[in-house]
Amino acid sequence: MDTAGVPNFIRTLAIIILCYYLFKFAMRLLAPYLIQKVAKKAEEHIKKQFEQQQQNHQSTPENKEEIPKKDKKVVGDYIDYEEVD
Repeated sequence: MDTAGVPNFIRTLAIIILCYYLFKFAMRLLAPYLIQKVAKKAEEHIKKQFEQQQQNHQSTPENKEEIPKKDKKVVGDYIDYEEVD
C-alpha cells in the first residue's frame, strides 16, 4: 500500500495542472464554434417568435369595432357610518 508522500503529491499536482491547461486550450479552440451555434439557435428562436407575432397581427381584423368598456364596476350600496358616542 502506497502512503501519501511528496512524489505522489507532485504527480497529482502535475496532473491537475496539465488537465487545467488542456481544458483551457480546448476551450480556446471550441469556444468560437460553440458561441456561433448558440447565437444561431437564438436567432432562429427570435425569427420564429417574430413570425408568430406577425401572423397574430395579420389574423386579427383591422376594422374591428371596439366595444366600450365599463369604467366602473357596481360592487354594492354605499353606506356611510357615523360614530355614536
